[in-house]
Amino acid sequence: MICASLRQTPCTVFHVKMHFEFLHSESIEDMGYSMSKLEAETELLDGSSSNHGATESARHNIPSHFLDHEIAQLTKLRSGPHENISRILPGKREVPVSTFKMLAAREANYSSRGRFSKADSCHVLSKYLPVNGPWIVDQMATRAYVSQFSADGSLFVAAFQGSHIRIYDVERGWKVHKNILAKSLRWTVTDTSLSPGQRHLVYATMSPIVHIVNVGSAATESLANITEIHDGLDLAADEDDSFGIFSVKFSTDGREVVAGSSDDAIYVYDLEANKLSLRISAHESDVNSVCFADESGHLIYSGSDDNLCKVWDRRCFRAKEKPAGVLMGHLEGITFLDSRGDGRYFISNGKDQAIKLWDIRKMSTKSTCNMMFRHYEWDYRWMDYPPQTRDLKHPFDHSVATYKGHSVLRTLIRCYFSPEYSTGQRYIYTGSHDTCIYIYDLDQLRRRSFS
Repeated sequence: MICASLRQTPCTVFHVKMHFEFLHSESIEDMGYSMSKLEAETELLDGSSSNHGATESARHNIPSHFLDHEIAQLTKLRSGPHENISRILPGKREVPVSTFKMLAAREANYSSRGRFSKADSCHVLSKYLPVNGPWIVDQMATRAYVSQFSADGSLFVAAFQGSHIRIYDVERGWKVHKNILAKSLRWTVTDTSLSPGQRHLVYATMSPIVHIVNVGSAATESLANITEIHDGLDLAADEDDSFGIFSVKFSTDGREVVAGSSDDAIYVYDLEANKLSLRISAHESDVNSVCFADESGHLIYSGSDDNLCKVWDRRCFRAKEKPAGVLMGHLEGITFLDSRGDGRYFISNGKDQAIKLWDIRKMSTKSTCNMMFRHYEWDYRWMDYPPQTRDLKHPFDHSVATYKGHSVLRTLIRCYFSPEYSTGQRYIYTGSHDTCIYIYDLDQLRRRSFS
């Protein structure tokens, strides 16, 4: 099951809304799942016919839609069936194996393990999508601007404009695990991040001070500095409190926090030393999203309204005072970044109504070669995207792939890789202004009709 973790268009009642289109109408009612388009195509190609020529013909008709890049092969290793299982029928190794045949192969011990491997499990799980719902989980008096699942999907965080942050225990029927009343709120809670151990939560607002809360305590109610202490982490090194924070993330070891701000900068705060350890004048406009690239903490990705994604290597930053590289391709500002966690790949959502997949090995060292394509007046906060711009392409696009179909308007729409433990990060999913969740198959160069 793919969990939705999105910043949707602001709404008073928040819920996960999914619409799906399929090649066929088959469903497994008792399980509460429906067959995805991928599964339906599998049944067509992996059916009763064993004609090798027909299979090869089908395969030769597909390649133009598939991503020809190393990440596609890595994803297949994470989410594909064992080699011996995929050879159950001669000549069909590249065709996804149906769930029925996966189960039959496990019983026959084709993999010589006697059980499913992690990749086998991902292959089965990735074929199904939830069809029950949506249903209302909670209702507040103000708009929800932030929503996010924990890494293991057991907790769900929602932050509202009226100072409230609620953490729900998904495994206990969405019971409120923590009800937090934020401190020093300016406009809204702009972002939240759970620590790796899910014991602490950091939240940001349009202020240079971010706050950290112990969400592992026994108390359900957490009123800032009344029932519990909300420690403030001051990022304003020079006493300038005129900027706000758009994005905040924990490092994978939980020892640092990185933040992107409205003063075009990136901040890194050392939680153990309790001090600001790094400030980077990173972009020429608001830094809407930042994240650590991997568990080492050396690399930081940033995305800005200057249309650029940048990579920062802290090991050599003090000597260069420049980014390790720049990635161009978006025609409008970046709203969100998500790292694959391997220090090599990440995705970005843009106001040009597109998600882009990046390989940092393709980055440029020149930060001045970005071209501005705006020959029109447009503001994503209250205007529709100009139709004449939808087919424009950046002449120096560094991205590996581009995914279109969703709508990035009114707010900073998020996008994520699907969970590694259940799908092998095979999918990319995003919120959309049309209140739907769009799911893209990573190695497809077209939308998979999930909306």
